[in-house]
Amino acid sequence: MAKQNSTTETNTKNIDSFLAPSALTVSPNHIQIGNQYARTVFLATYPRYLHTNWFSPLINIDKEFNISIFVNPKNTAEILRKLRDQLARLEAQVMEESEAGKVRNPILETAIQDIETLRDQLQQGTDRFFELGIYITFFENSLRELDETESKLQGMFEYQLVFSRPATFRMQEGFVSTLPLNTDKLNVYTSMNTEPLSSTFPFVSFDLTSNSGILYGINTHNNSLVLFDRFELENANAVVFGKSGGGKSYTIKLEILRSLVFGTQILVMDPEDEYKYLAETVGGASIKISVNSPHHLNPFDLPAPKPEESPADVFKSHLLDLTGLFKLILGDLTPEEDSILDEALIQTYAIKDITPETDFTNSAPPILSDLQNVLEGLNGAESLAVRLKKYSQGTFSGFLNNPTNISLENRLVVFSIRDMEEELRPIAMYLILNHIWTQVRRDLKKRVLVVDEAWWLMKYAMGAEFLFNIAKRARKYYLGLTTISQDIPDFMATPQGKAIVTNSSIQVLMKQSAAAIDVVKNTFNLTDAEKYYLLEARVGFGLLFVGQNHVGVRVVASYAEDQIITSDPRQILEVEKAKEEWAKENA
Repeated sequence: MAKQNSTTETNTKNIDSFLAPSALTVSPNHIQIGNQYARTVFLATYPRYLHTNWFSPLINIDKEFNISIFVNPKNTAEILRKLRDQLARLEAQVMEESEAGKVRNPILETAIQDIETLRDQLQQGTDRFFELGIYITFFENSLRELDETESKLQGMFEYQLVFSRPATFRMQEGFVSTLPLNTDKLNVYTSMNTEPLSSTFPFVSFDLTSNSGILYGINTHNNSLVLFDRFELENANAVVFGKSGGGKSYTIKLEILRSLVFGTQILVMDPEDEYKYLAETVGGASIKISVNSPHHLNPFDLPAPKPEESPADVFKSHLLDLTGLFKLILGDLTPEEDSILDEALIQTYAIKDITPETDFTNSAPPILSDLQNVLEGLNGAESLAVRLKKYSQGTFSGFLNNPTNISLENRLVVFSIRDMEEELRPIAMYLILNHIWTQVRRDLKKRVLVVDEAWWLMKYAMGAEFLFNIAKRARKYYLGLTTISQDIPDFMATPQGKAIVTNSSIQVLMKQSAAAIDVVKNTFNLTDAEKYYLLEARVGFGLLFVGQNHVGVRVVASYAEDQIITSDPRQILEVEKAKEEWAKENA
């Protein structure tokens, strides 16, 4: 037995020797541990009121420190006796001053009122009394830096009327008290009831770092990494707002590049051909949608019903989406025309033996000219047939009146509509989104859908409603919708725009214009400091909201990533020049 004890003591000594620093010097106002210096301070006095999260600035300061918070409950009966005695003394003092003819003393009256309120709460059991001790040990590489950090901490607390004191001549006790040993050697307490004590908790950290996901940037509050997986949030939707040139597309392209590494399929709506080079570099597909493009999408394509879905529900849901597209094409419809269009669509599918009761999984869908023929044979559909003719037989027939000849199997698919006529852009965006949504419902996989310049679609009620429906239902199909817009007032002017923001767990705000900042401030409940931060933000800087947390973020890319995702025309010209020179050298 003695031998076993001897072995245990030897092992303990070995562990102590391994963990202990090479040298420890204790001075009246600091401790030197090896090459580092440490100093302990304690919070000595507090104001009458403590606001929520008053302790957060310390938690998020970019310094190395240890904090210990000791909370010891006190006996309620004993506290009530002390409060009664204190109340008696204060009331006696008030009476003495009154008899002496002195004016009333607001300090005494406030103290009496506070004691009365606290006594009532303690007696009713709605409050308790505690002793609170907060000790902070911070570390630096020199005494000068130690003094600077102490001054910074003092200033941080004093503007909140909280005053700290160094544990002079008790540095060793202070250092031990802030180690994870649950040992209080200082015993410096302040009596406090539940309400102000609760303001110390929880610690609200500006960190947005998890164990999985991709790197979004650098936290400007404390230089930590902003790293998380959007698919682990309550939904994977995101909205990105900012003025032109603020870094919106750059930020999203960086997210795309890093998401591809983890096997996420990315589908992009690209109004300005900004994502083409990115797609070419990573082996993605760049599909141009225009009137004369060889790439075609058939709006009549149907999603295949899942085992748990009924074909009738899928068919009717697709008809509603298709009706929205035709309302964009045909303009405002009267109730009679709306009814005729619905009947015409049903008959158009019936021509191909597709009905809600049939299995249409492998059936060839109709095309736009089939609908044109049906409308021309229906009474009351003459106006609809005339308006549709331009798209089925006229100038725009190459755009909509062809079977689908593209695939969404590539890991990155970019739909470019830069060459599309301006009046057709909303129609093209709706068509592409409808085709993507059809494929998403057919095949479940991890996807992100990026809609750049979404305000084009949000200008139209049917387009806004369709985009909102995708945002609302995307989570069920393992899809994250990213909506990007620079025209924020127009975007937020619609109920659907506000609903899309509400249904997005991630919101990214880049540099804002003075004309839009008030809308942004009201929408996201920004402080004045955050408002001016967005007005003055440099390119690549912004605010990132994730759930209940938000931080300042600086988007940072490596040199190789920057060459792939840059939108700067000067850099693009340099890259193109370098490619031409390389081609000549290797010709």
